[in-house]
Amino acid sequence: MSNEDDCKDGACAIDYTQDAAPKEKVSFNKEYIIPLLGFVFLVMGIAFDYSEVSFFTNPIPIMWFGIIYIAVGGPIVLKALNLIVKGDVYNEFVLMSVATLGAFAIGSYEEGVAVMMFYVVGELFQEAAVNKAKRSIEALLKVQVEEVTVLENDNLVIKHPSELKIGQLFQVKPGQKIALDGELVSEYASLNTAALTGESAPDSKKKGDTVLAGMVNLNTLIQVKVTSKYEDTKLSKILKLVQEAVGRKAKTQQLISRLAKVYTPIVFWLAVALVIIPYFFLGGDYEFQMWFQRALIFLVISCPCALVISIPLGYFGGIGAGSRNGILFKGSNYLDIMTKVDTVVMDKTGTLTKGVFEVQEVVSIDFDKDKILQLVAALESNSTHPIAEAIVNYSKENSTPSENKSTEVEEISGHGMKGKIGEFEVLAGNTKLLKKFAIPFDAAIEKITETIVVIAINKKYAGYITIADTIKEDAKAAIIALHKIPKITNIVMLSGDKQAVVDKVAKELGIDTAIGGLLPEGKITEVEKLKAQGNTIAFIGDGINDAPVITLSDVGMAMGGLGSDAAIETADVIIQTDQPSKIATAIQIGNATNKIIWQNIILALGVKILVLILGAMGMATMWEAVISDVGVALLAILNSVRIQRMEFK
Repeated sequence: MSNEDDCKDGACAIDYTQDAAPKEKVSFNKEYIIPLLGFVFLVMGIAFDYSEVSFFTNPIPIMWFGIIYIAVGGPIVLKALNLIVKGDVYNEFVLMSVATLGAFAIGSYEEGVAVMMFYVVGELFQEAAVNKAKRSIEALLKVQVEEVTVLENDNLVIKHPSELKIGQLFQVKPGQKIALDGELVSEYASLNTAALTGESAPDSKKKGDTVLAGMVNLNTLIQVKVTSKYEDTKLSKILKLVQEAVGRKAKTQQLISRLAKVYTPIVFWLAVALVIIPYFFLGGDYEFQMWFQRALIFLVISCPCALVISIPLGYFGGIGAGSRNGILFKGSNYLDIMTKVDTVVMDKTGTLTKGVFEVQEVVSIDFDKDKILQLVAALESNSTHPIAEAIVNYSKENSTPSENKSTEVEEISGHGMKGKIGEFEVLAGNTKLLKKFAIPFDAAIEKITETIVVIAINKKYAGYITIADTIKEDAKAAIIALHKIPKITNIVMLSGDKQAVVDKVAKELGIDTAIGGLLPEGKITEVEKLKAQGNTIAFIGDGINDAPVITLSDVGMAMGGLGSDAAIETADVIIQTDQPSKIATAIQIGNATNKIIWQNIILALGVKILVLILGAMGMATMWEAVISDVGVALLAILNSVRIQRMEFK
C-alpha cells in the first residue's frame, strides 16, 4: 500500500470486494469410493451366484469375492497384523479379520465380504459422526487470523499477528476477524463475538473500549491499537484450553477402554470354546463347520465398536454443545463431575454483580473533600480492583490529580491498601483495615448497606466513599434455574463485602445462604466446611483472589470475559459470556451428556448380549450378526449427536 491511501480516523480507501475468508470447497470423500464399488460388485456376485450363471463357477467366485475383500478389507487385515506384531492381539480389528477370513475358509465368501464391508462403512459413518460432533470445537480452533493489515508510517503493511508489538495500530475490514486483543481507536464498531462468547447478537463498541481477538467486524473499517502480544491474547489461551480439553478423558470413557481390554479376550476364547466343547458332548454328531460358523458369528456380534466409538463421541458432543453455548469444559471428566454437583457456591462481585462500580458519595471528616479524593485516587491507581478503578475514574472528573506519586504502596489482602503520597500516609479499604491499625472511626458507618471505602490520613479517620455495584440482568434467572435442578440442594454466596450488603443481594436473588466479610482464606474455610459435610461443590468466581477456592472445589468455574487470568487458568469450566445463567446450562449439559452415554452403554451391551446368545444357539446368521453390530453402533451414534440439537435454558 502507498502513502496515497487515506487512513484518517479508521477510514481508508480499500477494496472491499476481497473475500474476508476463503470458502471451503465441497468435495466427495474419496474414502467412500472403494466401499461403494465393492458393494456394487458384491451385489453382482450374489446375483450371479443365485442365478447360477454358467461362467460363475469355481474358481471364479473365490477370485471375485476375494478381490472385493482385499480392496475393502485389506487395510483392516493389515492393521490387525500390525497390532498382533506389537503384541495387541485382542482388539476389534483382529476379531473382524478372524471372523471374515474364517467365513472364506468355510466357503461363505459373500458373507465374509459383506461383514467386512458393513464394518468398513460403519467405521466411515462413525468417523463422519465424530467429525460432525467436533465441528463446533474445530470452528473455534480456526478463528485465529494469519494476516493483519498494519499501519506503519502512514503505510499499510501485511504482517503475521505474531510480528506486531504492543501499541501498534492495525486495521480490520468489515467481515474480517480481529487478530489481536486491543483498544478500539475508531469512534464506533459493531462486532460479532460468537466465537468467544457463544452469543450471536452484535456487540457495540465505542472508542477506547477493549476488543478481543476472534471477534468479527460487521460494519465499517476500524482501527485497533494492540494491547496484548499474539500468544497472550484471550483467544490464544482459550484455544490452548480447548485442545487440552479434547485430550482429557472422563472416568466413564476410561472405564470403557479398560472393559474393552478385558471383554475382547473373553469373547475370543468363548468363541474358541464354542468350537471345541460341543465335540466332547456330541461325539459322532459333531459338525465342525456348523460350530465353526457359529463361533465366527459370535465373534462378529461381540465386536465392541459401538461402546468404543459412542462413548467418546458422547463427550465430544457435550464439549461441543458447551462451546456453542459460550461454556468451555477443559475436559470430558468435568462433564461427569457436573452430574454430581449438589451445592453451588458463588462469589458476588463480578459473578452475580457486574463489578462495574460507581462512586455515589464522598464524605469527609475534618479534611478537604477534594484533597481526600486526590490522595485516595493516587493510592488506588496502583490497583486493578473494580472499586479502585471507580474511584480513579471519579477523581479524574471531580478533582485535581495529585502532583505527588504514591510510594511504599502495600496491598493488604482482604483489607485494602496503604501507601504514602507526598507527606501523607493514606489508608483506604474496609473497616477491618482501620481496626488493624487501631485507628478509631465512627461505628455508625458499619450499618451502611452500600459498599464503602473507609479512609485514614496520617493515622486519623478522614471519611469514606460510598460505592454502588449493580446486579447482572440474568442473575435472578440464574438462581431460579439452579433451584429447578433437582440435585442442587444449596446455593451459597460468599463475599468480602460486609454482611449487610451480601444479605441484601441474597434476598433480592433468592440465594439460600450468604456469608459476607470474608478474606480469601475465609472463602477457602467455608468451602472446606461444605466439602466436609459430603457435598460436591461447584464454585464460580472471577477474581485472582478466587483462584485458590476454584482449585479447591470439585468443579471450579470462572467468568471468562472479565475474569482474571489466574481464575481462568485454574478453573475447570469457563463461562465465556460472563452470564451467571450459564452455570445452570453447564450443569444441564453435563447431565444430558451423562444420560446419553449411559443410554449408549445399556443399548450396546443389551443388544449384544441378546444376539450373542442367539448366535451361540445357532439362531443368528452372519448377516444378522453384522446388521446387529452396525445397527447398534449407528443407533448409538445417532443418540450421541442428539445433544448437538438440544436447547438448554
